[in-house]
Amino acid sequence: MPEALVLINTDVGAEEEVLSQVRSINGVKEVYIVYGVYDLYTRIEANTVEDLKNIISTKIRRLPKVRSTITMVIVSSSMKSNNVGKEWS
Repeated sequence: MPEALVLINTDVGAEEEVLSQVRSINGVKEVYIVYGVYDLYTRIEANTVEDLKNIISTKIRRLPKVRSTITMVIVSSSMKSNNVGKEWS
């Protein structure tokens, strides 16, 4: 199952609004407001690479208060669990 991490920049003060919109998108598994260069950290899963591309290109990037995104497609993972605080194998 294809996965990607998407870092999102929003308009100033729009973080909560964009978080709410992104959270409602089918395929979004995690979304967090973060401090730093980007405003939101998002993890997405899809059935196909084409579906993944569609979620990012047509659903996230086109939200009105999204200024920019960086996408990192996950090619492999060595985590034992998706639980925060767990050790890497």
